[in-house]
Amino acid sequence: MVEIGISGGSTIRALILGFAAVLSLAPAAPAAAGRLIEPALRIADGGSQGPQVALTLDACSGLVDHRILDELIADGIPATVFVTGRWLKGNADAFRLMLAHPELFEIEDHGENHLPAVIGTERPYGLEPAGTAEAVAKEVLNGRADIARAGGGEVTWFRGATALYSPDAIELIASLGLRIAGFSLNGDLGASVGEKTALARMLTARDGDVIIAHINQPKRPAGAGVAEGIRQLKARGFRFVRLRDATVSGG
Repeated sequence: MVEIGISGGSTIRALILGFAAVLSLAPAAPAAAGRLIEPALRIADGGSQGPQVALTLDACSGLVDHRILDELIADGIPATVFVTGRWLKGNADAFRLMLAHPELFEIEDHGENHLPAVIGTERPYGLEPAGTAEAVAKEVLNGRADIARAGGGEVTWFRGATALYSPDAIELIASLGLRIAGFSLNGDLGASVGEKTALARMLTARDGDVIIAHINQPKRPAGAGVAEGIRQLKARGFRFVRLRDATVSGG
C-alpha cells in the first residue's frame, strides 16, 4: 500500500527513486515530439439487460453544475466522478451531497492541482505540464490524499488533466497502484461546446461506451446538453454503471 498522508516529502521521493530504478533496467527510448497518449477505455456490453454505459464526470476546479448533479440524484443515475484537490476545497457542500449517495457516486482521483500528467515540456492544449516524475507523483498522490481527507475513501482510478499522458507518466501512475481512466466518447469536449452539440454527442453513445463530460462548469451551456443527454439515454433504455461495477477493457 502506498502512503498517501504526506504532501511531497520523503514518501514521494522514495517512490520516485524506486520508479527510476525500474526504468533504468529498460532500454532508453528517444524523446519524440507529439508523443502524448490518450488512453481509450470501454466497458463490457450490457448483453440481455440492454445497452449500458459508464458516465464519468470530471470536477477540475470551479464550482458544481447542479443541472447534472441534480439530474443524477433525481433519476438515480450512477456515475464515476473524478475530483481534484482544488475542486474539493471550494465545493464541500456538493461533495457531501455526493457522499450522501454512495449507491450512485464513485469518487476517483483527478489530481491535486489539475496539472497534466506529462513528464517533459509538452503542453497538452497549452496547459503547463507537471513536468517531472516527482511532480506527477505528487499530483497523483496528493490528489488521492485530498479525497481521503474529505471522506471519499480509497481510489483505484486516476484521470489526469486533459486526459493526455507521456508514456513514462503512464508507467509511473501504474507503479503507484492506480489505473488510468480513459474514455471512448467525449460528451462535451471539455465543456467547450453548446447545449445542442453536447446533447448530440451524448446521444451517439453505444453499448459499452465510457463517456467523459464535466460537472464543474455551471455557467457554460454544455452542461444542459449533458443533463438532457443523460435523460434521453435513460429513456432509450440505456443503463448507467460506475467503473468499479463494470468489466473494463483498456486502462
